[in-house]
Amino acid sequence: MSIISVNPVNGKQLRKYRAHSLKQVEQKIAQTHKAWLNWKNTSHDERSHLLINMAAVLQNRKKEFAILMAQEMGKPITQGVAEIEKCAAVCEYYAANASIFLSDQLIETEASKSFVSYQPIGVVLAIMPWNFPFWQVFRFLAPALAAGNCGVLKHASNVPGCALAIEEVVQQAGFPDKVFQSLLVNSSMIEKIIENELVQAVTITGSTNAGKQVAQKAGSLIKKTVLELGGSDAYVILEDADLEKAAEICVNSRIINSGQSCIAAKRFIVVNPVQKEFIKLFLNKMKAKKMGDPLNASSDIGPQARIDLRNELHDQVKRSVKKGAKCILGGELPKGKNAYYPATILTKVKPGMPAYDEELFGPVAAIITAKDEADAIRIANDSNFGLGAAVFTENIKRGENIATEDLQAGSCFVNASVKSDPRLPFGGIKQSGYGRELGLFGIHEFVNIKTVYIT
Repeated sequence: MSIISVNPVNGKQLRKYRAHSLKQVEQKIAQTHKAWLNWKNTSHDERSHLLINMAAVLQNRKKEFAILMAQEMGKPITQGVAEIEKCAAVCEYYAANASIFLSDQLIETEASKSFVSYQPIGVVLAIMPWNFPFWQVFRFLAPALAAGNCGVLKHASNVPGCALAIEEVVQQAGFPDKVFQSLLVNSSMIEKIIENELVQAVTITGSTNAGKQVAQKAGSLIKKTVLELGGSDAYVILEDADLEKAAEICVNSRIINSGQSCIAAKRFIVVNPVQKEFIKLFLNKMKAKKMGDPLNASSDIGPQARIDLRNELHDQVKRSVKKGAKCILGGELPKGKNAYYPATILTKVKPGMPAYDEELFGPVAAIITAKDEADAIRIANDSNFGLGAAVFTENIKRGENIATEDLQAGSCFVNASVKSDPRLPFGGIKQSGYGRELGLFGIHEFVNIKTVYIT
């Protein structure tokens, strides 16, 4: 069986890879478990040293890896460089902070000494998507290695080159052999991998349906999971917002990674008094974004990762328009054998339309009008998803209250686009998943939080 990478710019095959057999996968997992038996006993200083090395490797090869992402999944090259720089930053963050996060915590009890210790658990399986093919992996991998765990990766089948490149980075940084390995397999083998007794936990970033299947399988085996799933992030624009600034941030957040991001802005909920002005500003800024070759630094929007995904997105747009949405920009398929989709704006979006109810994974903005603040918050929360949300207002206290108390999401931002940050926990609620990555909370997801009690 083969795994084939295809360039979404022109539909041409890039490379064919021989998929790993189940026997090979079992051998690799066994090798990684054996590596863990030694790795778990390494000092924090040694782990930190190697994480710093890994950050340096990433920085030195960032242009090379950005080109690889552009070729395999269409990411605009400037965004690809930024992605690799962010991967380096998360390695540096855990190099500096892991020993603090994992230090024993003394708890005063009747014992002569009692404390909480954080111990590595073993091999963690990561099931990762194609949209941020390096970042999604490193935000799991850096804390996992820093905690003394090891990892195996089942990456998306359209980015096998990225999967193998990440394995190469770990090796080049000087980590012990086999502490991390990429498994070139199709999704049909995931259940067998989860069943492997040497796999202790699973983390997945992907669709809600994929997350449900993984959680069900892992749960039946009492294996810990972290799920970072889909999102339909709502951005609330209130009457006292700086509309020029809000429109700029909203457009950039909608088209980041050509619109293919779980935490990209997707639903723009504008209160009635400013909706006409906001739409005008938003439209002009979206029109100015350039769609083109992802290897060209001037391109803001590259192709979608695959033609079938582009076609699904277009179907959502067509069905929304059929149900009454108004398309004021884009919405038409480009000619040729490519996966491009233009910047698109839908207004008059209502419940029952795909643009309202579903995640639009591409550069399509859904604008929804609300009567007032209370109605805008209601609409924002009227979603099965709860990954990120943002509110725009010049009254900072008002924005803080809405972000803290009212918006139902794992990350809520005021006058800024939602983003992940190595220093802050990241994850969702509702159908967007559970558990957290990054920060203190991320490194604690896959450790044994052990109580030690000494009389």
